[in-house]
Amino acid sequence: MGANASGQRKLPHPHANILARYSGIHILNKETHMYPGKEKKKKLSKLATLKKKLTRVRKHCRSVDHSKVIKELTNGWTVQELSTLVEDYEATSALKELTLLASLARPSANTVQKDLSKLFDSKYCTDVDLLYDGTCFPVHRAILCGRCRYFYNLLRRYPGYGIQVPVEIQTPGVDEEMFSSLLRYLYTGEFNSDSQTQQGQGHNYTLLLQLADEFGTPKALDHDLRMLLETGEFSDAILVFTSDLDMNEITDLEPSKKVHELHCHKAILAARSPFFRNLLLRRAKSGEEITDQTLQTHTRIVLDESVLPKQYARVLLNAVYMGSVDFSAIIRSSSSVCSLSEVQAIVAGKGQLTTIDEAMEIYSIGQFLEFPRLSQGCEDVIAENLNIENLVSILQWSSEPHGSLWVHRQALHFLQEEFQQVAHSSTLFDLDKQYLIETLQSDFLQVS
Repeated sequence: MGANASGQRKLPHPHANILARYSGIHILNKETHMYPGKEKKKKLSKLATLKKKLTRVRKHCRSVDHSKVIKELTNGWTVQELSTLVEDYEATSALKELTLLASLARPSANTVQKDLSKLFDSKYCTDVDLLYDGTCFPVHRAILCGRCRYFYNLLRRYPGYGIQVPVEIQTPGVDEEMFSSLLRYLYTGEFNSDSQTQQGQGHNYTLLLQLADEFGTPKALDHDLRMLLETGEFSDAILVFTSDLDMNEITDLEPSKKVHELHCHKAILAARSPFFRNLLLRRAKSGEEITDQTLQTHTRIVLDESVLPKQYARVLLNAVYMGSVDFSAIIRSSSSVCSLSEVQAIVAGKGQLTTIDEAMEIYSIGQFLEFPRLSQGCEDVIAENLNIENLVSILQWSSEPHGSLWVHRQALHFLQEEFQQVAHSSTLFDLDKQYLIETLQSDFLQVS
């Protein structure tokens, strides 16, 4: 019974609802003469099926007569003792809710806006300097060109890496602070004024509206980032997916034999993933970045397919640019090198990876790339698809060092909530003894 009985002072008779429903069925059955023959036959068939269901319900109710158990337990109790029992149930129910909320807790993953705001503040991977009112603002060409028509027209006149571009604004009253707020708005889609007074904030918003006439009004941030991803415009990096070829072999390949490549933007990769950020910073320190800039070529980031199979490349980039984990972007006809999960599926006799298998594999990719948004999106997919059939495999995976502790907590909670169904299935015999003991000892076990 656990916490399910909290607050119940008087339980209804377990057969009351069933008898009411069953009597309603008989009334309906008497009216079947009003329907034609086929309709009558169809209706009677439905009633027979429902009657079987009701029979099973009645049998189940007799086996778990909660009201009878409560009545026998509390027979002879005083009102004070009954009140104490109800309070205890209510407290247990509240504790169960708190336990559930605690199991759902996990560190929040940064949004695209927050990461791009940090990118603007940190100034790493910048490729152009804007000069305004005697101040230098290091920025990222791809973001400004993709977000603002004014900067698109301005920066196209100044090609090249690290070039200094003077900015002239016709709208009066735009100081250094306001210009910085304007740039941050283009990065995040959010305008945060540093002015503390209501009058000062009103002035800044009025000035921003005036700037819209000169700079144009940007579209939503997610729209512009999607366009950058889909078109590859202003891209300065290429993700190269390979198996065992080294960088020199990739460069010497004929165009017809090129491996899988995807155009992207270094600024956005660096903002969203510490793995890509550190990789790009190491290239810059080693001098490789200077060579790419001198030759005006894209930075090639080579990824091992045994770690990041190319069929998941679009899932990764969607999460980087859009902040969403979309499994429909998986290229399931891809001929990538078999990953560990695929090999395990083949050994287990599975013809194709399930959604759970794919989520587990992409979760590992997110962990490797230090990209929490991707990993947490996969955790959500696994939790949503959790059922009795895959419970054991999810418990096993989530308990391993490369698994997810958050998913493990959700699987244990599922086991406690659905233990009665698990007990009547073959899954019970596959459960690890440790999980069975832990579940049976739980104060929140839901079973009769």
